[in-house]
Amino acid sequence: MTFRVLLLTALLLVHGESRADPLTEKAGFTSKLIVYLAKGPANSCGTGCDHWIAIEGKVDQDAALRVGRFLRNVKDTQLPIYFHSPGGMVEQAFVIGRLLRNRKAIARVGRTMVAACGSGSQVDDACVKIKTAGGEVEAEIATGHAMCNSACGYLFLGATTREVAPDATVAVHNSKFTLIYHGHPSAEQVATATDRGIAKADRERAAYIAAMGISHELDDLIRTVKFENPHALTRSELYRFGIDTRSMAETAWTLQTAVRPYIQKIALAKKPDDASFRTMEWRLFCENKDRGRLMFIREFDKGAAGASAVIMTAGSEKLVSFGTFPARMGPFEAWSGTIASAVINTLLAVPRLQMAEATLLPGGKTNQEIFDIDTSGLEPAWAKLVASCAAPNGVKPVIASPSPTSAPAQ
Repeated sequence: MTFRVLLLTALLLVHGESRADPLTEKAGFTSKLIVYLAKGPANSCGTGCDHWIAIEGKVDQDAALRVGRFLRNVKDTQLPIYFHSPGGMVEQAFVIGRLLRNRKAIARVGRTMVAACGSGSQVDDACVKIKTAGGEVEAEIATGHAMCNSACGYLFLGATTREVAPDATVAVHNSKFTLIYHGHPSAEQVATATDRGIAKADRERAAYIAAMGISHELDDLIRTVKFENPHALTRSELYRFGIDTRSMAETAWTLQTAVRPYIQKIALAKKPDDASFRTMEWRLFCENKDRGRLMFIREFDKGAAGASAVIMTAGSEKLVSFGTFPARMGPFEAWSGTIASAVINTLLAVPRLQMAEATLLPGGKTNQEIFDIDTSGLEPAWAKLVASCAAPNGVKPVIASPSPTSAPAQ
């Protein structure tokens, strides 16, 4: 009799300190892994970056061949690669991961939204034809709800630079083993073949993770997690395992189309004393025809003193002085400050902003912490917010022009 063994292993990815939902429905992905070139607005994939490689869909049995052929024709090895995939065949993922390591690839988790596909599906036949036609497509990047699940995680580990946005996902679980055989083997033979197959899969996974420079703690964790119950890696685990070693991860500024639209930015910052991270969020609202309102929400340790003052600056110029009495909601406190139209123009004109938090210490001393955040995505998001913002009398105001070179609105 002949035994044929198929191994399906899954890695799944998540943001922040929260848990992922059970395995995401795989509808909405192409049945085969596709790879293509995309171009977006200025700085859409980072400062000075507007071109990237998109890899998305399920990792199928010929995926490594297609990806390898594609990458050989792309000479610019500095183009970042954005992944969005529910997983697939782990053997193919190992091959692609090693290709990416040889390329010293930059990998991120993000959805490539192709403009020519319109507001419909990004995976219908017409859209896939546009993506795989061989040219470069106009697109935007969205990290919210983006994932690199299952075998896709091994592709991601192959890159030498790996970045997971706070609103993207990465999660892990143990192998699923399928034994396909011919004839009528005994229960003992089936059990023996199964044990050997699982042991082989465990060895190959551990060897691959080690070869990619990732801590063995990741493999230790994977062995404990049931296939049906994937574990979403926390930001602390991403950092500790060596997957994303940035001390601060932040999203771009993106428009949220709520009942009252606003622009949102999320950041996760490593605490100075350990590998845990705290969550911060900014929300920019259009308040009326003359001003906007910026909210700053931050997590603080239980029992710790909150900040006594929060200021946003651009270099030496103070832009926003938040109120002195933040609202408290569990482990979070929310600060709020108004922004005049001239300040909006300054926000749009600079690549980075500074946040200064002053905390009153026992004895009357003050401890001040300053950190930077970037403004990527703010200008296009602001243009959309202004277009949807209506004053109380129903007239749409112009708080500030989306162009940083324009004069402030009167």
